[in-house]
Amino acid sequence: MSDLVERRTVLAVVVGSRAYGLHGPDSDYDRRGVYAAPTRAFWHLDKPPTHLDGPAVEQFSWEFERFCVLALQGNPTVLEVLWSPLIETITADGEELLAARRAFLSRRVAETYGGYARDQLNRVAARRERTGETNHKQAMHMIRLLVAGAHVLRTGEVLVDVRHLRDRLLAVRRGELEWDAVTAWAADLFAELADAAATTALPVQPDREAVDRLLVAVRERNLS
Repeated sequence: MSDLVERRTVLAVVVGSRAYGLHGPDSDYDRRGVYAAPTRAFWHLDKPPTHLDGPAVEQFSWEFERFCVLALQGNPTVLEVLWSPLIETITADGEELLAARRAFLSRRVAETYGGYARDQLNRVAARRERTGETNHKQAMHMIRLLVAGAHVLRTGEVLVDVRHLRDRLLAVRRGELEWDAVTAWAADLFAELADAAATTALPVQPDREAVDRLLVAVRERNLS
């Protein structure tokens, strides 16, 4: 199945710390991609896989339709792929996907970004209560998600590069910021997220019709 990634990838990007501007010399290259399986492959009982790991280390890809479904749901991990500044591979289908990226956005990102961040905050807090240890990396990403969530609601653009907050975020990751200071920062950001959600110009629902047209066009181009 790796040939689907190697031969049918329409968009491949670098995400993670290198895309966030939070990397160091030894940071991994986290790669995410989208592949378009041949349309005729869907005519068989055994369908193409919806996602694949590899073939490179730290590489993960989604089939085009699955990627669209997740992006329509406001999945932060998936949306970041569409706004990553580090593009390694892109085809005509990938160009069309990027051109349509705002069709995936809606007010539900307030729930997805906020929900992901709240879950991470709860996990960090529960571990602290249970073991006395703090997952500082998870705490940093919780803060980053809240910052990114408010940004997309206010601007209609997914914030990936957060190097303007690099020093403060890395201080969280290194455990240099007291936990009370981290939770206070998080509380302020949750309030900002709520305010952004109340005033956003994003539509209530994503533009499913536009995404459906995109998917049909990709299937038609990959028929032969």
